[in-house]
Amino acid sequence: MGLTSNTVLALAIIAGVLLFAATVWFWPKLSGRTWRAFAGRIGLLLATQLALFSAVGLAANKSFLFYGSWADLLGQETSMGKVVDHSMSSKDIKVVDKQKLDVPGGAKPQVGGQILKVAITGQKSKITSPGYVWLPPEYFQPQHKDQNFPASIVLTGYPGTAENLIKGLDYPMKAFSLSKSGKMKPMILVMLRPTVAPPRDTECVDIPGGPQTETFFGEDLPQAITDTFRVGKKPQNMGFIGNSTGGYCALKIAAHYPQTFGAAAGLSAYYEAPDDPTTGDLFHGDEKLKKRADVLHSVEHKKPTGTSFLVTSSEKGEPNLADTKKFIKKVQGPDRVSSIILDSGGHNFNTWRREIPPMLMWMSGRIQA
Repeated sequence: MGLTSNTVLALAIIAGVLLFAATVWFWPKLSGRTWRAFAGRIGLLLATQLALFSAVGLAANKSFLFYGSWADLLGQETSMGKVVDHSMSSKDIKVVDKQKLDVPGGAKPQVGGQILKVAITGQKSKITSPGYVWLPPEYFQPQHKDQNFPASIVLTGYPGTAENLIKGLDYPMKAFSLSKSGKMKPMILVMLRPTVAPPRDTECVDIPGGPQTETFFGEDLPQAITDTFRVGKKPQNMGFIGNSTGGYCALKIAAHYPQTFGAAAGLSAYYEAPDDPTTGDLFHGDEKLKKRADVLHSVEHKKPTGTSFLVTSSEKGEPNLADTKKFIKKVQGPDRVSSIILDSGGHNFNTWRREIPPMLMWMSGRIQA
């Protein structure tokens, strides 16, 4: 039974209810002052609380997909498994598995598109990261066999998994539905998590003496995408999307690499790298590197080249509203900035699900094949 299965959640809830009932039922019998009665009361209380907390934790994890498996939860998910080369593999992107979209006729890629589970290796950064690639149905249709497609990198937050973007935020299904209804152009989505050196949160920074995460996302990954799939190499061909930590990375890297990314969308993004136990020392006293990691500083000193930015926040519930408004004011033409400001919405999947469809339509209007 998997960590995110309904069975595990149901068993935890049932255990909590039964232990609560047992506590109420046996409490009078355990009211004595003997060590056995004392131990019995403690045992029932601890077991009941453990079951209830487990049920709440499992429900939260099922909703937000912080961890995809028991091994991931226990920190044992260190191996990416056996890499199997398929027809769409390249020297940088190895296809591990293929999945179909759950739509009528979805077993045929030309009808339902295809989700590729991949391992991506950066030539400069020497980083290897797992991820998923969504290829729309048109990619496989004979009439489009010589056509290029726009592509967007999509990052989840920390400590999320790339699978969150498929199961939790439904990126492929949303892109499929919007494209089929004519509300956006077919687009390739390359979905990863920003955590390339787990469990460390590297914040998409090139850490002195450590993981070169910005180089991976800003240089290696776009190169791997254009070398493997039918995607052009101009800024108007590629976008960058992310939520939370991924949103911070998207805005920052698009500001640093305008020659690569024509558009970036930061959903609930923050604008400065945190300094906490999960990040460690990111800058090693290098003030120039620290300023480079500041999105507001980066966009203010960016040479305007026509990059499009989209930022999101909420009037109530999001802590980034003030900085989001600062970001909007700092964007200078011919760069462009758009926003989605909800009346209320927290830093969570439900908020991002409300923002993803209009964001994808916006992105479709900013990048092209």
